[in-house]
Amino acid sequence: MSSGSHSVTLTTEEQAMLDGADGPAIAMCMRIIVGVARANGAEKLIEIESAHADGTLYHGEAGLDFTEKLVALGGKVKVKTTTNVGSLDLLHPDLVHGDETLMSHGRRLMDAHIALGCEPTWSCAPYQAGHRPAFGSHVAWAESNAIAFVNSVLGARSDRYGDFLDLSAAVTGRVPFGGLHHDEARKAVLVLDFSEIDSKVFSEDAAWAALGVLLGNRAGTRVAAMVGLPGDLSDGGVTEDRLKGMGATSASAGGVGLFHVVGVTPEAPTLEVIVAPNAEYLKMTATDVREARDSLSTTSSDKLDAVSLGTPHFSVDEFRALSEVIGDGPKFADQIDFYISTSRDVMARSKELGYLDVFLNNGGRVVTDTCTYVTPVLNRNVRNVMTNSGKWAWYAPGNLGIDTVLGSLSECVASARAGKVVRDESLWA
Repeated sequence: MSSGSHSVTLTTEEQAMLDGADGPAIAMCMRIIVGVARANGAEKLIEIESAHADGTLYHGEAGLDFTEKLVALGGKVKVKTTTNVGSLDLLHPDLVHGDETLMSHGRRLMDAHIALGCEPTWSCAPYQAGHRPAFGSHVAWAESNAIAFVNSVLGARSDRYGDFLDLSAAVTGRVPFGGLHHDEARKAVLVLDFSEIDSKVFSEDAAWAALGVLLGNRAGTRVAAMVGLPGDLSDGGVTEDRLKGMGATSASAGGVGLFHVVGVTPEAPTLEVIVAPNAEYLKMTATDVREARDSLSTTSSDKLDAVSLGTPHFSVDEFRALSEVIGDGPKFADQIDFYISTSRDVMARSKELGYLDVFLNNGGRVVTDTCTYVTPVLNRNVRNVMTNSGKWAWYAPGNLGIDTVLGSLSECVASARAGKVVRDESLWA
């Protein structure tokens, strides 16, 4: 198969798929996959083991038309395919107050993905619900934090797949062999050195959001390695949730699709293994981290209307930590709306373990299937919101027209109880 100066070599099976032997839905998706392969200079396609579809959030008619067209053509996903968040909370429908178009079209879009055979995870963190591809396996994941996580923390291989391309990959089971599927593209061309910063700075979750801003700002879309961060996944220093939060923020601030934490993430047992020749080296300071943290707050006011956690979706471990912080203290102030966005799977497991009820009994609200920064959940009068999520703090001012304050989990709880922003600057001394 060729076009212009570049050709893509297809197997006999792939050519038959393109020619319509397996039906019109697969043929349409193959045209998209092959077209992208030609445009990006890929010489062939490769098979994938799974996919994560991001086009579940309603942004307009095009995405709905495409997905429903695939259904009408008899399309079905060929590999395990989980669904990203939608525009509705199907378990708590009264929480979303969108207009009629958003509500009806958002539901149709979610239904169409189910009709294609996707799994109704409705989560930006499918890895928390058991979708954890094996090290080195090739997948087609969309949604920026999920791409960063599956590449960096799990060591599977996904390039950046957006709407239309993600479903096309799922229906065909193929992607172009390019980008981060290649060994050389996964080498770090930038090294960020944090070794001169006191490890106590990284003891709070909000510091990892700040690290995400630094990583995104310095790396852009380049692959970076980070050295000098404390601990490993087993001793409470670098945890999976902190890597999740850092990766999500870096993908928002700069488009990072893969990062390495030397001595922690699976492709980086040592720096020498993953660093590219002539890589750029940057020494980071405590001032850099502090300034990055401050960039995620758009107001210095102590006024507070709401708290929002769970972007990416809250995990069971985060619910456990939250229940410990809440303890036997006073309930959240009546005037404060405290939301956590999470998946159905995590909500159910946290309920069984007793963590969820600690939060709910103190006045909290749980949002499933969607997220508070992408769909209208917050009260229309909300102006100042506190979060420990760098991604939420990055996007919410533009998406919602509100001001944000970044804080640690303990600061968020203390603020919700006080009814105003409470900061513990000793955390950042």
